[in-house]
Amino acid sequence: MTDKIPTQDVTPKDAAQNRKSPTTGGPQGELYTSRKHIYVRRVQGFFQKLRTGTNWVLMLGFFLTPFIPWGDRQAILFDLPARQFHILGTTFFPHDFMLLAWLLIILAFVLFFVTNFAGRVWCGYTCPQFVWTWLYIWVEEKTEGSPNKRKKLDKQPLNGEKFLRKGIKHLVWLVIALATAIAFLGYFSPIRDLLPRILAFELGTWEMFWMGFFTLFTYLFAGWLREQVCIYMCPYARFQAVMFDKDTLIVSYDAARGEPRGPRKKSTNLEEANLGHCIDCDLCVQVCPVGIDIRNGLQYECITCAACVDVCDQVMDKMEYPRGLIRYTTEEELEGRKTKILRPRLIGYFTVLMAMIIAFSVALSNRVPLEMEVQRDRNQLFRMTSEGLIENSYRIGITNMVQEERTFRLSLEAPEGLELQSAETYTLDAGETQQFSFRVVADPEKLPQVPAIDIRLYIESESDPSLKNSRESRFILRSAR
Repeated sequence: MTDKIPTQDVTPKDAAQNRKSPTTGGPQGELYTSRKHIYVRRVQGFFQKLRTGTNWVLMLGFFLTPFIPWGDRQAILFDLPARQFHILGTTFFPHDFMLLAWLLIILAFVLFFVTNFAGRVWCGYTCPQFVWTWLYIWVEEKTEGSPNKRKKLDKQPLNGEKFLRKGIKHLVWLVIALATAIAFLGYFSPIRDLLPRILAFELGTWEMFWMGFFTLFTYLFAGWLREQVCIYMCPYARFQAVMFDKDTLIVSYDAARGEPRGPRKKSTNLEEANLGHCIDCDLCVQVCPVGIDIRNGLQYECITCAACVDVCDQVMDKMEYPRGLIRYTTEEELEGRKTKILRPRLIGYFTVLMAMIIAFSVALSNRVPLEMEVQRDRNQLFRMTSEGLIENSYRIGITNMVQEERTFRLSLEAPEGLELQSAETYTLDAGETQQFSFRVVADPEKLPQVPAIDIRLYIESESDPSLKNSRESRFILRSAR
């Protein structure tokens, strides 16, 4: 995914067309018109290298993580049929969904905090939609050539060259989409077992469905829809404005320095020609993956990828003007005021985020990988045994949430006169859930004249005393002796 240094090989007619919004097909703000394909020009620069590096890290992480072993399984595996979610050395169960809710809320506040501080950097550098879109654009450039060549290829009638170039491009796109779908399935079905079954055509119905689903939509979203997904389908573009303020870092054009814009020679005296630093080359439009003109001001379509910053800096270098005509800045700075980094909204987001991270960490550290539920037999409150004792029946459900076999011992905390009957130890395999019956009996001569007595039942691992849990229940007595 190496980018090329742009050269101005676009005709004035093309530049004029580029000033229109390709997402709407007409001037910016005009709706309900057909979309025009964006022929994105690749560019080199600091932010491009940062973005490309980030993209490769994320893609390699996505594709390789299912192959990382952890004991006798892979490091991350969401086993839906078994209702077990293995993340490194910890296994989570449906009982832990509250932790998932907390984690999602924390991620939401991370997004709020980052957006308020640095705008849509998530979209420009880490959003999967554009990570894959940049990869597809790179493939398009390698198979069909520069933007001008791609335009000419699209306009010419179908011939052998066009068929070959288009065919190779779409074939590579489909291979990437298929690999993406297989990697995604690898998080839910063990990848080392999944790959041989794919080659042997032995996938289950749901596996076939999801592999086809993700292949199709990766191909459509990254290859065909691209910026349309961000503009019309992603809600983030719509509600981001509520998190922005005048101190939010955004990609912006310095109109005070750039206007009046216009072409000129390198030796032109700007004061005599009444020109700003913008030479009106339209390269900032040509490299924009969503097809906007950043010189028209902040627009919700902008994903803050900074491609326009890189290409504008290159033009400024060639013209021997200072860099930064288009740059990361704030509205306050553009208006000549000082940017405030610490401000109430940002501090508020950070405070809530830290509080939730601390609470989540405490809940996670106090999590006991042992679940137990105790239920009384509701069909019979109590019964009298032949020995004159009062008996209550219970069912206990135990979930061994560690990935080793464990033997658990059941014990009772209750007033004198109550004792456990039936089995007191239970052995469960790794991740197993079982239910068992047990009884508690009481000598009525040793108990007070009350309708019921509170009791507490404990379950503890015989090999690991720290692995224990408890539940309260009630022991029902007869009303009279």
